Amino acid sequence: MPFEGMKLVDLSVPIQNPVEGEMAPVMAESLAAEIKYLDHEDTVPLVSGYFGCEKENLMGGYGWGTERIKTSTHAGTHVDAPYHYYPVSDGKPSLTIDECPLEWYFGRGVVLNMTHKKAGETVSAEDVKQALDKLDYKLSYGDIVCVRFDTDKTFTTKEYWGSHPGMSAESVKYILDQGVKVIGVDSPGFDIPFRMTKEKYAENPDDSMLWEAHRAGIDYSYSHIEKLANLDKVPEKDFYICCFPVKITAASAGWARVVAFVPEQK
Repeated sequence: MPFEGMKLVDLSVPIQNPVEGEMAPVMAESLAAEIKYLDHEDTVPLVSGYFGCEKENLMGGYGWGTERIKTSTHAGTHVDAPYHYYPVSDGKPSLTIDECPLEWYFGRGVVLNMTHKKAGETVSAEDVKQALDKLDYKLSYGDIVCVRFDTDKTFTTKEYWGSHPGMSAESVKYILDQGVKVIGVDSPGFDIPFRMTKEKYAENPDDSMLWEAHRAGIDYSYSHIEKLANLDKVPEKDFYICCFPVKITAASAGWARVVAFVPEQK
């Protein structure tokens, strides 16, 4: 068994039809899923047509189960490519999700506990340093850094979309300066909610605050994961994460089933 001695923990949220009242209109337009479920009876005409037979010729009179989905590449737990942030990254054309190196997406997991941060607040570079000092851990290439806000606990509610902390440009750059290529958050966005950015910008029109954490990708070629979950169910270090994105040609992101591999306690 390749995973003997390991416990697998799902760090993903599902792609699903939205719960009524869950999202603000702007979110519903870009991130909601529209899933049409076709069961084994729904597909009988399709399947019998493919095979040139009658319903009674099919096993039990059934076709197959399938679904048709209309959604965004940024729905559900997903991995963003550098192309999402800006057309140029690290002085070169930004990589799309199908171009990103596979080795980015399997590595040592590190969880930074930022559950003390309130909605609208950002994680500073000093916050990151203090969290790493507490863990007695030094970041390096191959680490996948997950930032825990516990926002996932409100998944399927309207609060999930509009009330979470975010990363700052300086915190992202500090992490990436250590050689890290993937950073994840358990909130729906890497930055603070758009509504809160809009309010802050109205008070102080500083252009640098607009999508600031994402814009770190102008100088660094890297990926980040949005909508993680269950970071409270894994250790803060000494485990592994797999987060391979779906290969979508020339896309800005790809959905991922993010899984933690945690050594079993003996």
